[in-house]
This record gives sequence, C-alpha cells and structure tokens, in this order.
Amino acid sequence: MAVRAFASLVKLSHTIFGLPFALAAAALAHRAAVAAGEPGLDALHIVLILVAFTAARTAAMGFNRIVDRRIDAANPRTADRELPKGLIGVNTAWAFTLGSAALFVGAAWLLGPLPGVLSIPALAIVLGYSLFKRFSWTSHLILGTALALAPGGAWIAVTGSLTAAPPLLLMLAVATWVAGFDVIYSLMDERFDRDHGLHSIPVRFGPKGALVLSAALHVGTVLALVAVHVTAGLGLAHGLGLLAIAAVLAYEHAIVRPGDLSRVNKAFFDLNGWVSLVYLAAMLVDVAM
Repeated sequence: MAVRAFASLVKLSHTIFGLPFALAAAALAHRAAVAAGEPGLDALHIVLILVAFTAARTAAMGFNRIVDRRIDAANPRTADRELPKGLIGVNTAWAFTLGSAALFVGAAWLLGPLPGVLSIPALAIVLGYSLFKRFSWTSHLILGTALALAPGGAWIAVTGSLTAAPPLLLMLAVATWVAGFDVIYSLMDERFDRDHGLHSIPVRFGPKGALVLSAALHVGTVLALVAVHVTAGLGLAHGLGLLAIAAVLAYEHAIVRPGDLSRVNKAFFDLNGWVSLVYLAAMLVDVAM
C-alpha cells in the first residue's frame, strides 16, 4: 500500500513521457561516440542514466505535490491526491523528495564531472517549474525545458559534451512536445486557475487560443525531429517513426475542442505515451541498422 501511494504521489506511470527520449538520445550518442573511436555506452552507463532520470523526476514530482498541496486540496479534480487526503505526511514527502534529489546528484557525479556539475542547475529547473504558475503563464514552457534536460543529460553522459546539433534539436523537440501537451492537460483547470489567481496559457489566451498555441508547439516538435533526422543522418526506420508521431499528434489535436474536453486524458496520457515509445523504437532500430 505504501509503495503504491508513493508511486501515485509522483505519478510514476508518467515516466513513459521523458525516459524513452533520454534512452533514444543515449542510443544516438553511443553511435556518435563509437564513430569517433570512443567506447560509448556500457551497462553501468545505462543503469546510471536510468537512476538519474528516475530520481530527478521523482524529486520534481514530490516537490510539486508538496508546494501545491493546498491548491490540490481546493481543486475538486486533485483533492483526492495523497497529501490532501493525508495518505502520506508532508514530512515523509519531504524526506522522499530530498532523498530522490540526492540520489540524482550522486548518479550524475558517477556519470562524470560535467554531469555532476550540471546536476545542480538542472535540479533547480526541474524543481522550480512547480512555482511558475503562481506568477507566469510560461509554466508550460518551463516544464518542457525541464523534461528536455533528459536527452541532453543522456548525451553528455555518453559523449562528455553537448556541442553537436542532434541532441540540441532533440531537446527542442521534447521541450515543445511536452509544453504542447501540458497546455492541453491544463484546459481541465482553466476555470479553477482563473478563479484562484493561477497562471496558465488557457487562462491567458482562453481555451481556443491555448489549443492554437499547443498545435503550433507540436508543429515545432515535428520540425525539430525532422532536423534531428537530417543532421544525424538517420534512415528509414527513424523517418517512419516521425511520420507515425506526426499522425498521432494530429489526431491528438483533432479529438480536443474548446467546448469538448471529454477526451483530454486520452490526448494527454495515451497518445503522448505512444509518441515517446514510437520514437524510442524508431531510434533503436535505426541505430541498430
């Protein structure tokens, strides 16, 4: 029961969004490293990347639930979360969050000096996202930036630098993708956020404007992934994956309308889960070939 409560607290199932892109970046970085005569990935690197990603994401979600616990309690959609209901104590949540943050920093240092140094500002970004909706509608973009750090960090862990174009373009793709679907998700809280002085793109631009901006962000996602394809010299498998992802994103926007939010959860979780998994599969097949 306790394990289930903590997994729910940090939405462990949402790992499906960011982790596949981190692993895809690691696979592409491995190809680049081997081509340059360097060792590339090994089993230890893979384990440490998994630990670092999971720990950073857990710390970010734990911090989010702690600082938002009063907001969550007031919102009917989130009132059943673990902290508002008292299923997990605030002190326990803090210990879990701080422990996860320490684990992330430790795993980053084991990956190398540069990942270790960068782990502190990275942690500040992934934690700081939770505070932005109190004063800025750009919070969706900050969340996108936070998740975009994962493929960049994976690339650095394998190659020791972040000077090549493909990982930067992949980070841009993840940032716009996450920000776009977070805008769709936040439509469910537009009225609550407006009434409680919270900021979001739906509050600032209205549901119709929010969906237009979300679609524009996802166009940017596809263009960035096409740029990854070109600059990294990827092949057929990756190209087919991009076509599938473009189709999924188009369908995502087709099923959500300003006056009909009944399929927001499907658009948010189911479809975007497929986006990340399809991309990882396409990258792994392309690199292997």
